Amino acid sequence: MAGHVERVPESIEFPKEEERILEYWKKIDAFRTCLKQSKGKPRYSFYDGPPFATGLPHYGHILAGTIKDIVTRYAHQQGFYVERRFGWDCHGLPVEFEIDKLLGIKGPEDVAKMGIDKYNAECRKIVMRYSDSWEQIVTRMGRWIDFQNDYKTLYPWFMESIWWVFKELYNKGLVYQGVKVMPYSTACNTPLSNFESGENYKEVVDPAVVVTFPLEDGSSMLAWTTTPWTLPSNMALCVNPKLTYVKIMETKTENVYILQENRLEATFKTEDQYKILEKFFGIKLKGLKYKPLFDYFTDQSAKGAFQVLVDSYVTDNSGTGVVHQAPYFGEDDFRVCLAAGIITRDQEAICPVDASGKFTLPVTDFVGQYVKDADKNIIAVLKAKGRLLQSGQVKHSYPFCWRSDTPLIYKAVPSWFVRVEHMSQNLLESSGSTYWVPEFVKEKRFGNWLRDARDWAISRNRYWGTPIPLWISQDGKEIVCVGSIEELCKLTGEKVTDIHRESIDNLTIPSSRPGQPPLRRINEVFDCWFESGSMPYAQQHYPFENVKEFDEYFPADFIAEGIDQTRGWFYTLLVISTALFKKPPFKNLIANGLVLASDGQKMSKSKKNYPDPLEVVKKYGADALRLYLINSPVVRAENLRFKEDGVRDVIKDVFLPWYNAYRFLMQNIERIVQEDKINYVYDPKLAFTTYKSDNIMDKWILSFTESLSLFVKTEMKAYRLYTVIPRLTKFISNLTNWYVRMNRKRLKGETDEKDCRIALDTLCGVLMSMISLMAPFTPFLTELMYQTLSKITVDRGEESIHYTMMPSPRLELVDVDIERAVQRMQNTIELGRVVRDRKNIPMKYPLPELVIIHQDPNYLSDILSLEKYVLEEMNVRKITVSTDKVKYGISLRAEPDHKTLGARLKGDFKAVTQAIKALSDDQVQAVISKGYLETTGHQIDLSEIRLIFQSTGASDKYEAHSDNDVLILLDILPDQEMMDVGIAREIINRVQKLRKKAHLVPTDEIDVYYSVSDLKSEIQRVASSHNKFIETSLKATFNQSKKGDDLKNVVIEEVVELKDVKLNLIITSKNVVPAAVVGDAKPALPWANVALLNLKPRYGAVSSDGMVLLKDFKGNAVTLDNLLQEITILFGLYGMKFDLWCDNKCLTNADLQSVAGKTIVVSPTPPGEGIDVKSSPNCKFVNKNVNGKDVTHILENPSRCPI
Repeated sequence: MAGHVERVPESIEFPKEEERILEYWKKIDAFRTCLKQSKGKPRYSFYDGPPFATGLPHYGHILAGTIKDIVTRYAHQQGFYVERRFGWDCHGLPVEFEIDKLLGIKGPEDVAKMGIDKYNAECRKIVMRYSDSWEQIVTRMGRWIDFQNDYKTLYPWFMESIWWVFKELYNKGLVYQGVKVMPYSTACNTPLSNFESGENYKEVVDPAVVVTFPLEDGSSMLAWTTTPWTLPSNMALCVNPKLTYVKIMETKTENVYILQENRLEATFKTEDQYKILEKFFGIKLKGLKYKPLFDYFTDQSAKGAFQVLVDSYVTDNSGTGVVHQAPYFGEDDFRVCLAAGIITRDQEAICPVDASGKFTLPVTDFVGQYVKDADKNIIAVLKAKGRLLQSGQVKHSYPFCWRSDTPLIYKAVPSWFVRVEHMSQNLLESSGSTYWVPEFVKEKRFGNWLRDARDWAISRNRYWGTPIPLWISQDGKEIVCVGSIEELCKLTGEKVTDIHRESIDNLTIPSSRPGQPPLRRINEVFDCWFESGSMPYAQQHYPFENVKEFDEYFPADFIAEGIDQTRGWFYTLLVISTALFKKPPFKNLIANGLVLASDGQKMSKSKKNYPDPLEVVKKYGADALRLYLINSPVVRAENLRFKEDGVRDVIKDVFLPWYNAYRFLMQNIERIVQEDKINYVYDPKLAFTTYKSDNIMDKWILSFTESLSLFVKTEMKAYRLYTVIPRLTKFISNLTNWYVRMNRKRLKGETDEKDCRIALDTLCGVLMSMISLMAPFTPFLTELMYQTLSKITVDRGEESIHYTMMPSPRLELVDVDIERAVQRMQNTIELGRVVRDRKNIPMKYPLPELVIIHQDPNYLSDILSLEKYVLEEMNVRKITVSTDKVKYGISLRAEPDHKTLGARLKGDFKAVTQAIKALSDDQVQAVISKGYLETTGHQIDLSEIRLIFQSTGASDKYEAHSDNDVLILLDILPDQEMMDVGIAREIINRVQKLRKKAHLVPTDEIDVYYSVSDLKSEIQRVASSHNKFIETSLKATFNQSKKGDDLKNVVIEEVVELKDVKLNLIITSKNVVPAAVVGDAKPALPWANVALLNLKPRYGAVSSDGMVLLKDFKGNAVTLDNLLQEITILFGLYGMKFDLWCDNKCLTNADLQSVAGKTIVVSPTPPGEGIDVKSSPNCKFVNKNVNGKDVTHILENPSRCPI
């Protein structure tokens, strides 16, 4: 490489850098290039569950999308070809409900008046309303997925494959028509499947009434219900044959009632309100006739209606133990009445409620009333008839429509079903051959659902969907199931291109029976869950095309969605696949939990109880949000309470330390290139041959890196993302807080040239490995680092980190002994730091001695092998190791953890406390070895015991601390010389902070001047006595200034307070051109101010004024395209149209050099006259001389936005 190293900025705005990376990916067409490069490699197949595009993506979508992106990116890096197609769910209730609201449609009659063709045309208009926003948000999150080669459930070829799936099921005898009581949405005029009805339960208050049903002997059965609207359709009562019932006389009225014995207290407040006349089992009541509540259906008496039935589903934990039966409004009611012969499967349904939930004839008293609204009127009629014993309210959990958010009712509707109940065992076997993370979701939640699988109602009485391809004769004796568009054309003699209802409802198929009218299509369309469950076949237009590709893709290697899809997409995929092929549609599955608001409530737009995802990304970046979500319980199918602070902490605790390690590397490479004139190139081969390291910390970080690589490979193979991120973040901590920190002198060239080169090679190699491992998780930051690091590698690398394959772990570099030794060293140092914090002794001040005590000599040997690092990190003069704590007057005693043990042991806590406190030193050591204590019949875990070290009179100079493994003693009494070194380090620290504040880097040559307010102070004495120590640390002169000194090239000056004394510090520069960042100074390079007009800055930019340089440091003039791109990034103007103007003229490339020193106006329209322009730069800057050239470094841009 040339003698120039790309300088890494001191600070970074992650969101802005991500925007630049997005532009770069767009420029090189990164995703498609990635696919082209991997074409021909083994396939890794992935199915994307299709979302509806009628709403914007929320955190649940972002979480699932991030999981999918990580896994598929990782698969690509493992050498697979991974096609990633985005899918859209375009049909069904979400779309229709929006249109119904928009057009004020209340029911089927309104659609009939409008016409299905016009209704569906309106649906088609809004189906992709938010598709652009989806693409923008998904892309901004760094997810790579193909939006151009997508699939939409409204494509005719997609719908044709759904017809094929249905015909296959039909030919297997798995399709039938029946009447079934189902969850029903009156707002959407359609039944819902059982899994849909479980999507949206709410706590509601409903009426609760106890109604009398007089028997022929003068007594009355008491039945309780929370759905009074079902009472007009009452056909029977039901009791449990094995429970005990009582006949009682009410004291006040002498009326005689029958109810279940255990429900007496709930029905009557006190025992003196009734007298028990008789007790008997429920079976005795079977067959008793009672007087109907209403006379609407009295003709049903001839079929056995209005009698008492028995069934074990009746319980004694609610109501009266007597359940009223409305067979067409309750699943159990239907089953019980059918078994008793009160109704038959083929009779006309007794269901006086229309599609909109309003009463119809013969319920004359309430006709036209919505059933829920009619409750109060029905109660009033019952009261007038003397049939109402009690009326109140009950709060309970009730299902609501997931789309309209209105209460569901249960209602008998004729539907088309797929037989599932007989497949239960096959489904369990298919599921059993799949791998789930976490496993318990498959075994419990999903397994239980499969064991109780019910026949699936796949038809919907709607309009915008894939029509069910059944043509039936008027008498129902002929049925033709159509499986393709070509077949439909042949059967009808018509040319067909689209197969939505408006295109095919009018088509007829001639009857095969002479003289019979033609067959017409049934009205229903498919449930949209049937469409999404068929996507593995339909996205490939299978079996009409891509048969070979389908065979390669099926079953999918991987799918992922939220845990709520166990009863949704996961289920429908499995049912269809098992029915068609007797095998599962996927091999591996990740089920994530739900993302909730910070208060644990469901995220709600109306409540505004969560931050907008895009705003979070604008603040912290997509990488931070990705890592926060993935490193949370939600990846283990638990719920996450979303907290914006958690995203911020990822920046603070992970990204900034990682970025600083990368920046530190580049700074020191820049130093050896500029100062030592070394043409640095990282060559992995040389790093492990010519420059092979014997340094133990180099060996440790290399071993740790390869151990991590092996761990990531193992865990990602098992799809355990939740174990990977903690280890990756721990690695970043080890790299920044331990390796870089302990090797700063080597990396800065303060040892020798070869040692510096070895350290730089080690850090560079580790960072390259790190960004490769992290690339699937944090695609932006790794790309940013790769673009710089690849330029200093011998082969210059690929255009993108995401084109590279993840290297295999180099097991020859793994050294478990070194990793163990360093871990022990880290534990020891951490304990010492705690003691320093406890005693308020800063790390800058040296201490005399650190004593390390452990029973295992090997442990102490490990510490001694790293002695110099412990000495340096702990800033102690001496280390002593021992196996004997008694020698140092230290003994160990134990006390219980009152909080945990008190709550667990309750009454036994006192005896256990006494036993723990009575333990001798040796007994405590035995407890530590075992890990627990057995006493007074309890096993007490070591974590429930507090260990306390106490001095037995040896010396007060030692402060003890332990982690229940190793014990350290720190001598906390420094001498004067040590105190002076501490003060000198305080002075150094203040200078370095000032250096950073001035945006100076290590290669900037500086002089430092100081003056002290009190010449007799310790600060003055130490500044003088330790001058050489301070200069060596600063790599700069450190001279005392005098009043009146005329110092040249002052970069920055500041007065700081140290030990109650004012210390004035001045930094001057040897290579700064005499120009200040303020005043009349001008930049060394050609420049122009920039001002926005009729545009607002976005994405974190807060100022409308900025500055641009018209030449780069090499002297190359910028082009108009360069300038447009820079201004777009600077002010966040992505996707906005504007031109550049100067002197009221729209700029071209030819004009650029003439605008130097002027103001460029950024505006979509001509700016006109009267624009406020400045002759001085908008932004602070500093001119520097680098390699003999004067260059300009802008310190803020836009103005008031420090770089």
